[in-house]
Amino acid sequence: MLRYIPLISVGSVAVQIIESNPHLRSLLGWHLQQAGYRVYQSGDIAQARDTYQQRQPGLVILDSQLPDGDGLEMCRWLQTHGQPLSLILSARNAESDVVAGLKAGADDYLTKPFGMQEFLARVEALIRRSRLMSAPASLNYGDLNIDLVQRRVRYREEFIDLTPQEFSLLYVLTQAAGTPLSRSDLLRRAWPDAIDNPRTVDTHILSLRKKIEDDPRQPGIIQTVRNVGYRFNVERAVAKEKGSLTEAGEHSEQPTLASVSK
Repeated sequence: MLRYIPLISVGSVAVQIIESNPHLRSLLGWHLQQAGYRVYQSGDIAQARDTYQQRQPGLVILDSQLPDGDGLEMCRWLQTHGQPLSLILSARNAESDVVAGLKAGADDYLTKPFGMQEFLARVEALIRRSRLMSAPASLNYGDLNIDLVQRRVRYREEFIDLTPQEFSLLYVLTQAAGTPLSRSDLLRRAWPDAIDNPRTVDTHILSLRKKIEDDPRQPGIIQTVRNVGYRFNVERAVAKEKGSLTEAGEHSEQPTLASVSK
C-alpha cells in the first residue's frame, strides 16, 4: 500500500532563523535540521530580507533585537511580503512586550532563556496550526497541475497517467521547492518501503520525464544535479505557461496554490 504523504511534511518546511547571536543561531539551526526542517540563517535585517525573498520560508524565527534594527519592524515587513508564520524570540518578558510582538504580526512569542524542547514544540505547533487552517487542494506550476485530493496530474489540460509511485515522487520533488534531493532522500521520502537500490529512483525519474517533459532527453522540469540527485525546476515549469524562457528582463513567478481550503 502506498504511504500517505501529508500536505505539509516537516521535510518540506523551510525555516529562516534571524538571530544576532551566532552561537544561539547555530544551536537553533542544528536542532531544527535534526528535526527534519530545511534551515536558512541570517544575522541581521539586511541579510534576512534578501534570504527571505530568495527562499520564501514558511516559518520565520526572529530575535526582537537585531544589530541593524528592531525585530518588530522586520515582523511588520514580513506581513507585507508573503505573511509567513513567525515566532519572536526575546529577552523582554513584560506583558506589554508580548502584546507589542503579537500586534506586529507574530504568531507566537517565546521569552529567553528557553528550553530547546519547548522551542521545538512551539515550532511544531505553529506548523500544525497552519496545516489545519490552510491545506491546498492542488498545486499549479504553469501548465502542470497536481491535484492533491484526487492524486491526479494534469499537463497542458490533459490528464497524465501516473502510477502511485510516480505521483509520490513528483510530489516530493515539488515540495522541495527547487532544492536538489539525493537519491537516498527521495527513497526515504517517496517510497512506502525501505529500498536499498538508489537506481530505482533513476528508473522512475526517466518514466516521469517521458510523461511531463517536451523532450525527455533534454529535461527542463526535472533536472539532474550532478553528484547530488534531482531537483524540480520551479522557474522552468512556471515559465512554460508564458510560452518562452528567453523573454528579456522577465522573471519567473512562484508556483501558486489553487483551491485553498478556508
